[in-house]
Amino acid sequence: MTASSTRPGPAPCAPRTTEAHTPAHAPDTPPPCAPSYHRLTALTPILDVRCAPPRRGGGWLPVADLTADPGAVRELVAHDARQGLARYGRPLRPDVAAGFGLHRLVWPVSLLFTVPWFLERRVPLLGPDDVSLRRGPASAELTVRPEAFVCLPDDPAAGSPGARTAPDENALAARLRCSLGEFLAPVLNAFRPEVRRGPRVLWAMATDAVVEGLWYAGGLLGERERARAELSALLAPGERSACTPGAGPTPAPAPAPFTPGTGFAPPAPGRPGASGADRSRASCCLVYTVEPGEMCGGCPRVTRR
Repeated sequence: MTASSTRPGPAPCAPRTTEAHTPAHAPDTPPPCAPSYHRLTALTPILDVRCAPPRRGGGWLPVADLTADPGAVRELVAHDARQGLARYGRPLRPDVAAGFGLHRLVWPVSLLFTVPWFLERRVPLLGPDDVSLRRGPASAELTVRPEAFVCLPDDPAAGSPGARTAPDENALAARLRCSLGEFLAPVLNAFRPEVRRGPRVLWAMATDAVVEGLWYAGGLLGERERARAELSALLAPGERSACTPGAGPTPAPAPAPFTPGTGFAPPAPGRPGASGADRSRASCCLVYTVEPGEMCGGCPRVTRR
């Protein structure tokens, strides 16, 4: 976890309402992936996920607004700039505030995809218009509108409305990379002018947020090592991916567009349980620009020297 992270706390994943939207599931059944969201919310005081249509006002921000309105991005960045000033006693560089804001958005949003995959082997097919966010100083609330999802053929819900099947675990993992990448691509593009980084660095930042989020959730679930192993397989270099946002019909090397590898430390000989306790990040959060003493141990500025 980066020094700048806000690990976004508790209420059930309530059945979503039907205002201006017709659900793909029966009204007396929970939305797909709701059990995962409920379990995540119950475990952590810093993240509250509810199955509901996107909200606006009262601090709520639909993610779709960020992808369509540069002013919404600037407003979110200004929020992180104010938080940074309060925390460090000095102003953040604009690009640093934007990087903090992007991380604190991608970190919780990525869990909407990775936790159902980890717990239920279901991948929700979400777009920016399905998610809204309200952030506190050290927590976050999310609404998510899950309907269509991808699952394995033996899933009990495989025949339900909105369900699509992947033939095996590898195909499901590829669908997770693709779905999450498609969701994040317009978000990263919207933040790019504020973060002042190119696509490669932006996707490295996103990769760090995805890995750190599920690794943290795995710890809460008592399955930290399984999370480490499955993340390592999910982002392993050298495979082929069936879908890459904006790449056209030609498969790209997996886990494109994410940065290959998770950066976990290799197992320590003779030290069971000590493996993967640390990781090298794919990107630098730039917290050292305001607080050199908070340099992350896994920062590439340190580990790649």
